[in-house]
Amino acid sequence: MGGVEDADVQKKEGVVLVIIIVLAATSLVSLFLAFSYYCYISNKVSKQAKNQKGSDNAGRNIQVVTENGLQVFTFKQLHSATNGFGKPNVIGHGGFGLVYKGVLSNGRKVAVKLMDRAGKQGEEEFEMEVELLSRLRSPYLLALIGHCSDNDRKLLVYEFMANGGLQEHLYPGGDSSGGASKLDWETRLRIALEAAKGLEYLHEQVTPPVIHRDFKSSNILLDSNFHAKVSDFGLAKVGSDKAGGHVSTRVLGTQGYVAPEYALTGHLTTKSDVYSYGVVLLELLTGRVPVDTKRPPGEGVLVSWALPRLTDREKVVQIMDPAMEGQYSMKDAVQVAAIAAMCVQSEADYRPLMADVVQSLVPLVKHHRSTSKIGSCSSFSGSKSPLGQDCGKSTS
Repeated sequence: MGGVEDADVQKKEGVVLVIIIVLAATSLVSLFLAFSYYCYISNKVSKQAKNQKGSDNAGRNIQVVTENGLQVFTFKQLHSATNGFGKPNVIGHGGFGLVYKGVLSNGRKVAVKLMDRAGKQGEEEFEMEVELLSRLRSPYLLALIGHCSDNDRKLLVYEFMANGGLQEHLYPGGDSSGGASKLDWETRLRIALEAAKGLEYLHEQVTPPVIHRDFKSSNILLDSNFHAKVSDFGLAKVGSDKAGGHVSTRVLGTQGYVAPEYALTGHLTTKSDVYSYGVVLLELLTGRVPVDTKRPPGEGVLVSWALPRLTDREKVVQIMDPAMEGQYSMKDAVQVAAIAAMCVQSEADYRPLMADVVQSLVPLVKHHRSTSKIGSCSSFSGSKSPLGQDCGKSTS
């Protein structure tokens, strides 16, 4: 009997041992599973935090790029860059809307144009500018960095031009009677050349050509060194790819700059831009606005007043901006006046190509640079040469 009892006891002890081992193993497995789940959850939370941080950084750094190479901004990003589109940040007003100075998170200064023109025309201007500037590349055109389209809010982001528009430097007081311009002859020549190169690129290096349609002094922007770039392509139109061809369109533009044949017929060609360029060249020469109702009778329209005098050497000096007295030779002034006269001809066929204008201006700019180095006639202050050269005076 004792042996049977001992066997039963041993059997029970074995069962208990097995149960203990199973329970211990189960506990270890449970602990392992719990630890694995903890690691999984911790890893997931960590990744979400990193992704959120990365998303926030991406929002601040604005690195989203579209297929055409332009950055796509959110309204919130540009709102922050311009200090809430505050009045102190306003640097200009174009046909499209107000322009604000902005600073991106990487420190880059930009100009942000906020559209204030509702409806179909505003939408068309926005799309035209984005489409054109995404494929046009020239050092003489204002670069488009990116854009924002947030429901009805349309914004364009450009490179920043520290010295603003040419117009404000030609007319410090707001018009030609508001004070003398500080732009010297050499700077005006260079601006004329660089603006001409911008139009030359649009007309002759792009196929089909692009017609700016609103070329004027306020749409020529100047960087910190007064180098010029053509801006504002909201009214631009793709021209005819046929020689001498035109496109018919409703008349848009700015009074005083619109070519007469375009105003009368709606027929738009690259020669329409050439006329507008001629008006700007006259502004650079004379320091007068294109249309000034405050002028005496016969002097209110710049082209009508200046054209009869542009080809008369004795009268050219009469139209020159007094602020440039002593800075130019009559030979150079007469040559620039002749270019302006050709550009503002009433017959479009008589106007030159922009390539011809560029070729005519290049030697004048080079010549003036070389003579300015020896102090002949280029003093910014307008002091006259002690050698008695024909600086700003008519000579036979």
